[in-house]
Amino acid sequence: MTRTARALMLGTALMTLAAPAVASAQSQPGGSSPMQVHAMAQQPALNLSAYGEVKVAPDQATINFGVVTEAPTAQEAMAQNAQQMTRVVAALRRAGIAERDIQTSGLNLSAQYDYQQNEPPRLRGYQAANRVTVTINDLSKVGTTADAVVTAGVNQVDGISFGLKDPKAAEDQARVLAVRALQDKARLYAQALGVDLGPVRSLTEGGGYAPQPRPEAMYARVAMDAGGASTPVSAGELTVRIDISGTYDIGR
Repeated sequence: MTRTARALMLGTALMTLAAPAVASAQSQPGGSSPMQVHAMAQQPALNLSAYGEVKVAPDQATINFGVVTEAPTAQEAMAQNAQQMTRVVAALRRAGIAERDIQTSGLNLSAQYDYQQNEPPRLRGYQAANRVTVTINDLSKVGTTADAVVTAGVNQVDGISFGLKDPKAAEDQARVLAVRALQDKARLYAQALGVDLGPVRSLTEGGGYAPQPRPEAMYARVAMDAGGASTPVSAGELTVRIDISGTYDIGR
């Protein structure tokens, strides 16, 4: 037998052995229906993001302030603090702030020490701090309310933020703008790529409304101006932004 004939016979044998292996991979034991595996190419898609943003005037303000007192003993520090805070709450009520809009946000008592080089710390006394968060629903009263509480005993103003009582309308408007921006971007990409734009496959949302604080430096004047004109406070505008991401099918 020639070498060529032996090579042909060996090739035939290998093909015969390989055929049952392919068949067993396509059928299941017991004579059940053949199992078919399909390799599907992934559908081409555009993954894009966009946002919608609206400006809106706030209708609510939140002020954080506190009363800090120091005394030789812890009991004295707490008693003095309680007296001042009682006057502050009374001033808030006179200013038209409802009880539900006044919330204690912090109450602390700590020992105070004097430190000198090469000497052990010396107890100076105790410091009591009571902090309150107040929501003001009439922005025309923000300045006068700040003045009233400072006059009543507040000696720390920690900050202020402006917000919306109901942000839904502004958020919905931003959502519409975000979707329009996403659609415009998808059409532009499809046109530039020379492909047909299909339906949106998925859509996710991020962002949303959040109260925006103002710089605290503006409120350092509260204590200085309390004896004169009402403290000026500017609410400005809020930015409500909605971020979205979408996946579009594309094809030729």
